[in-house]
Amino acid sequence: MSLRYRGRFAPSPTGPLHAGSLVAALASWLDARVHGGEWWVRIEDVDTPRCVAGVDQLILSQLAACGLHPDEPPLWQSQRSPLYEAALDRLVDAGHAYPCGCTRSDIAQALTASGHNKPRHGELVYPGTCRSGLRGKPARAMRLRCDEPIHWSDRRLGPQVQNVPDTVGDYVLKRADGLWAYQLAVVVDDADQGITDVVRGEDLADNTARQIQLQRRLGLPTPRYLHTPLVLNDLGEKLSKQSGAQALDLHDPLAALREAGRMLMLPTFDAQTSANWLAQAVPAWRTLWGTVP
Repeated sequence: MSLRYRGRFAPSPTGPLHAGSLVAALASWLDARVHGGEWWVRIEDVDTPRCVAGVDQLILSQLAACGLHPDEPPLWQSQRSPLYEAALDRLVDAGHAYPCGCTRSDIAQALTASGHNKPRHGELVYPGTCRSGLRGKPARAMRLRCDEPIHWSDRRLGPQVQNVPDTVGDYVLKRADGLWAYQLAVVVDDADQGITDVVRGEDLADNTARQIQLQRRLGLPTPRYLHTPLVLNDLGEKLSKQSGAQALDLHDPLAALREAGRMLMLPTFDAQTSANWLAQAVPAWRTLWGTVP
């Protein structure tokens, strides 16, 4: 590899880790260990109204209970606003980003008028109303100008393509409430931290094209991506805080690791401690996913 492997787990402190969160954390930790690299933790608390006080420390203690210790001190997005501001300024100066004065109601009305009112994942595909100017409206948000489909390859899912203009539209970089959007923050942080590999749940694969587009517009490197299978609840829904996922029961961390390993299709190990289980899981992960060049 031309660069030393560096991976990360990036939870949002909106609630404690659940079974699905542990699967993502474990997968990213194992992939880093297989490649002899570093594993970092980034607390993605940029959406401050949704964050719960103290949950960041709870998440770190949950990871530690499972034997998943970052190789460097954790990083908090809420402390990094100047980096995001600098990136946005570069995009604006290059003509890639522009101010938008539209409300959700404005966007919905514009889509209805054009006959394209079907929401995408509950979100409205922005029709580009303010691309040519605000037309007297006050600026609310900043958006990225999207003009081309993005092709990329995932280590598990294979070749992928997303026509960002048609499926997403010009997406938000800075929100109307002044908060930074996830896409900009994660791209800036991955580059600033030197992340070479992103291992995360398949539910986030839909974000990858937008992130790659931002990386290209900012002249930043693109990490390798591996999206792991989703953990589903009894109704077949993605296990998440929004679907009522329960916090990890870590009275028995070894049992939690075994269940996460099962979700990742790892074999059953004869292990009596978490440390021993993790030691056996590393070569098993190598067998499943190999190494990247």
